[in-house]
Amino acid sequence: MHKVTSTSSLGPGGLDLTQSFFKPIQNTAPPSPTKRHTKISVIGVGNVGMAIAQTILTQDLADELALVDAVKDKLRGEMLDLQHAAAFLPRTQILSSTDYSVTAGSDLCIVTAGARQNPGESRLNLLQRNVGLFKKIIPPLAQLSPDAILLIVSNPVDVLTYVAWKLSGFPSNRVIGSGTNLDSSRFRFLIADHLDVNAQDVQVKPTVHLIEVHGLCSYHLVSIGFARTYIVYIGSS
Repeated sequence: MHKVTSTSSLGPGGLDLTQSFFKPIQNTAPPSPTKRHTKISVIGVGNVGMAIAQTILTQDLADELALVDAVKDKLRGEMLDLQHAAAFLPRTQILSSTDYSVTAGSDLCIVTAGARQNPGESRLNLLQRNVGLFKKIIPPLAQLSPDAILLIVSNPVDVLTYVAWKLSGFPSNRVIGSGTNLDSSRFRFLIADHLDVNAQDVQVKPTVHLIEVHGLCSYHLVSIGFARTYIVYIGSS
């Protein structure tokens, strides 16, 4: 009786498919993964600054987050709040100090610090006080993080963005202001509310933006596109 050998793993000519398809990789170094390391600094831990910091953490946008504020006790309290929530957040290292040295090596510096706007005070009236403040903030940020992008949120944001550009000596494409982005977002919401649609359905085609300066002097440009529907005129109201 002849012994039968299974050929289920053999290919044409008796080639062992297992050995053919599953050859070990030899003399090849394992790939070295490139680890991202992004550092973001937030200057000013008021309501806006902390909202930004929390978003950075929950969206896992940075490996290192530095907070700076002139009020030491408030800074410590906000820092502790974030640290106590660390168990529910990505593994971002959180630093804080009243000294700008903590921002060294930042990829992005977000400036929200500024004098508080008094009731009835226009944004432009804040300018002189905040220019003086920026003279203390921007130069050390630029010196400690010469390759960073500056994002200005402090008001009046349009003028202070220009001031930050001049004080930093950075190229203009690395000094950005939040500008009328918030106004545009509000405008899209109002349009969506008026038409009883979702604000996310108000598409930018080509734009639903406001121009001029952030605040009471904005003008809206309307060119609204919805999915498969374009709205030419929605009324002056």
